[in-house]
Amino acid sequence: QVQLVESGGGLVQPGGSLRLSCAASGSIFSINAMGWFRQAPGKQRELVAAIQSGGSTNYADSVKGRFTISRDNAKNTVYLQMNSLKPEDTAMYYCYAFIITKPIKDSGMNYWGKGTLVTVSS
Repeated sequence: QVQLVESGGGLVQPGGSLRLSCAASGSIFSINAMGWFRQAPGKQRELVAAIQSGGSTNYADSVKGRFTISRDNAKNTVYLQMNSLKPEDTAMYYCYAFIITKPIKDSGMNYWGKGTLVTVSS
C-alpha cells in the first residue's frame, strides 16, 4: 500500500512564500514522475509543476519564475517552493507520483495525496 502525505499549506499574504512538501511511503520499488496539481473553487484541476526522476521539470505558464519544484529521491519526497504568491494561486494543492511497487511490467500507477489548502489573501 502506498500513501502520499502533503504538508505546508496555509494562509499567506500576497507577495509571500510557502513551501509544500509531499512524502511517499509504503511499498515502493521506484518513483518516476512526481508533481503538483491544484484546483481552485469552481475550476478544473490543473498541473502546476512536475519533475522526472532524472530531474527534468516543467511548469504551468502561470507559475514560471515564481514556483520551483524539487525532489529528494532518498526520502521519496517532492517539494514546491512558491514565491511571489498571488490571490489567484489560492487553491487546494495535490501532489501525485507515478510509483512502481514491484519490479515487474505494468506495476506502476499514479498515486495522489489528499491535498493541502493554500490561501493567498490580505
